[in-house]
Amino acid sequence: MSLKNKNIILGICGGIAAYKSCDIIRQLVKLKANVECILTKNGSNFITPLTLQTLSGNKVHQDLFEEVENYDVNHISLSKKADIIVIAPATADVIARLAVGRAEDLLSSIVLATNAKILICPAMNCNMFNHKAVCNNIETLKSYGYNFIMPESGELACGDCGNGRLAKVEVIVSSVEEMLINE
Repeated sequence: MSLKNKNIILGICGGIAAYKSCDIIRQLVKLKANVECILTKNGSNFITPLTLQTLSGNKVHQDLFEEVENYDVNHISLSKKADIIVIAPATADVIARLAVGRAEDLLSSIVLATNAKILICPAMNCNMFNHKAVCNNIETLKSYGYNFIMPESGELACGDCGNGRLAKVEVIVSSVEEMLINE
């Protein structure tokens, strides 16, 4: 299958699973998709913009108010360009901000401004993931029509064991393909 002429925005949040975004990018690019990365401030503590830029072949966007060469309202143009926005890994913080409509960074602003499909792939400590507030926020986002790939169970980076591991890269990429085919 080919994703040629498909524009994918990949939001990368601040969690240890951010390194898996590299494989997501590689697989999507191999399918001929155009991948543009939005790296949150906390995400940049786990992975560098240079790595993402090298893999995607595109500039990495980080700042809501970054300077652009030609006048452009960046979060609006990116939100219009996207066929799908994938957030992997999605942290409890970003999920909460989206659930209440807070547009305080580039990623949340793009999500709120788009008409594209949204795919959220949570990854966090199992206790955080199972917290009632996070569960309620996920249900709220589902009611908005957002799609989710829930985390897997297993040993987590912190040593705990439970639901919280980012879904397998192949599952995420396959879901993106399916969502873009069924437009």
